[in-house]
Amino acid sequence: MNHYLIKLKNILQSKYIFFILLLITIISSLIRINLKNVDIEAPFEGVLENYTIDGNKLSFILKNKYSLKCTYYIKDENELNFLKNLNLGIVLRVEGNVDNPKNNTIPNTFNYKKYLKSKNIFKVMSVENYKVVNYKPNIIYTIKNKIIKQIDKYKSKRYISAFILGDKKYLDDDIKNHYQELGVSHIFAISGMHVSLITGILFFILKKIKDNLKYFIVISFLVIYVFLTGLQASVLRSVSFFIVNYLNKKYSFDLDIKNTFLVAIILLLIIYPNLIMDIGFQYSSIISFSLINFNYLIKGNYFKTCLTISIIAFLVSLPITINNNFEINIFSIINNLFIVPYISYILYPLSILTFFIPILDNLLFIFCNLIEMISSHLLVLNIIIPKMNIITIIIYYLCLYIFLKTYKKMYLVVILCLILINKYFYIINPSYYIYYLDVSQGDSSLIRYKNEAILIDTGGSVSFKEDEWKKKIEYHISDSTMTFLKSIGVSKIDYLVLTHGDADHMGEAINLVNNFKVEKVIFNCGSYNDLEKELIKVLDKKKIKYYSCIKELNIDKNKLHFLQTKEYDNENDNSNVIYTELNGYKFMFMGDASSTNEKEILNKYNLPYIDVLKVGHHGSKTSSSKTFINEINPRYSVISVGKNNRYGHPNKEVLDNLEDSKIYRTDQNGTIILKIKNNKLKIETCSP
Repeated sequence: MNHYLIKLKNILQSKYIFFILLLITIISSLIRINLKNVDIEAPFEGVLENYTIDGNKLSFILKNKYSLKCTYYIKDENELNFLKNLNLGIVLRVEGNVDNPKNNTIPNTFNYKKYLKSKNIFKVMSVENYKVVNYKPNIIYTIKNKIIKQIDKYKSKRYISAFILGDKKYLDDDIKNHYQELGVSHIFAISGMHVSLITGILFFILKKIKDNLKYFIVISFLVIYVFLTGLQASVLRSVSFFIVNYLNKKYSFDLDIKNTFLVAIILLLIIYPNLIMDIGFQYSSIISFSLINFNYLIKGNYFKTCLTISIIAFLVSLPITINNNFEINIFSIINNLFIVPYISYILYPLSILTFFIPILDNLLFIFCNLIEMISSHLLVLNIIIPKMNIITIIIYYLCLYIFLKTYKKMYLVVILCLILINKYFYIINPSYYIYYLDVSQGDSSLIRYKNEAILIDTGGSVSFKEDEWKKKIEYHISDSTMTFLKSIGVSKIDYLVLTHGDADHMGEAINLVNNFKVEKVIFNCGSYNDLEKELIKVLDKKKIKYYSCIKELNIDKNKLHFLQTKEYDNENDNSNVIYTELNGYKFMFMGDASSTNEKEILNKYNLPYIDVLKVGHHGSKTSSSKTFINEINPRYSVISVGKNNRYGHPNKEVLDNLEDSKIYRTDQNGTIILKIKNNKLKIETCSP
């Protein structure tokens, strides 16, 4: 046995062995995830891992051999009250339609399919019926349920839950978004420092026990804690490192701390390959490894040490931050100097103490409010940086590594140049881009050329009256739009053009204006409706200029022509109809204009054949008359329409009228992307 241990030790001392093994493991993990084919059939029986209730929508995860993400719509208030009191760990049997999760249909926005893959979930179910098979959870879930019920009693539950269980369900979106803007959202991840605090407490309690038994108890507790936190990436990484480090010392493998860390990561990815796609795992792994690898730079007084750690963490995580948030707060390094010590040395320990000593809840509540007050005064200067490609990322990390090793400023200059080129590349890119965004049963299109961006409509949902208990947390389609705009480097909208005042075309305008830089707003002809009046109040407050009933807008050397006819009583008939020619290609955007508008436009204008038609009114039979379509003879037709919408759009007669053109639909093709370069038109889609 000793002979084999000696052989293994010699192998492990090879200088680059663990880097090679890590690279192989990463490639293997990506292949395993992408090739994994999971077959799940209804009915499905599994353990209830977690659940959330939003209005009448129940979302939950069941785990058996595989995990299944389920969605169920609650029938009445009695059922709602029953489901609110479900314990985790019970066994449910569900029936319904099993399907593959959908990709994001707007580029670079939240990818639901990828997110589920990172949680090792490959199938989703729309549940029709369910039955509780077993009400008795195992010991782990019993403990977790008791912890959750205890936490739920505290005023400070939003922070206690986040710090102890890693569960951020009590944190509202405004708080989470604010910390993200500050560049300190990682404070809610259970980090290595937090795990070290827990182990330190355990070792103190068990100080009189023999080492072997002591470590057995501590490791057993940590393993249980991993399951209590739902196998969160940062907890898994911290605990696995602790265990591997213990085994390294126990069996005298003589691995340095860097290689010990790499072994822990390799073992984790072998067991849980899906972790490679987890953002939390990427952040915690690369920051922790960098701090270990460049620990010789971390020296000096307390302030200097904290500053160095903050700078290294910022630099090594920058590509991950950019490719997920598409913006950085340049003051996040400074903000971390205040936030991280406060969280690590005050809020986190106090949260643990409060859990066991409830009388401290009021004190913790004060400190929680204090951090929110302090954070509201911290510096925010966000710079939008578009998504980085893989080549840029590789060059970035090579230069960063050399810089941290040599301190040669030239490599820091190269890094800065990479970021600037990535940010401003679109200015020198002579291509036109037209994006027909998938905003469900709504309408939104973007025209982009160099540093100009014109957004035609915002999308929005038409609300229907429903019972109070069914109302869900408000979801803004424009949040996805803003994420997309940032991802392609758009920092402002030069013109927000609203075809008309219907909610499905401009319902998101107020949220967009409140959260994104908009230079000017263009309304249609006709009197303002209530929704438009609400928007105008916001525009006046923000001193944003707005116009109505205009004739044309300039885009570089081209113009957007507004084909107004006359003012109507009907809002749809008042739609802005837009014609433009971009690099020789002719486009029309019809809004919700009806066949009446189409007839008058044909009488008033001598329109050429159209290359790309944005079909009117989502393919409604009130628009796209055969006469009009025959006159403009579009090569391509784009229909913005929601999947399985209640209106039956697009109408079959309209589809027949458009049969001579190539038809694209957002419900089938997702976002449709047109690129014009060197007088050539290229079309791409973002299918679900």
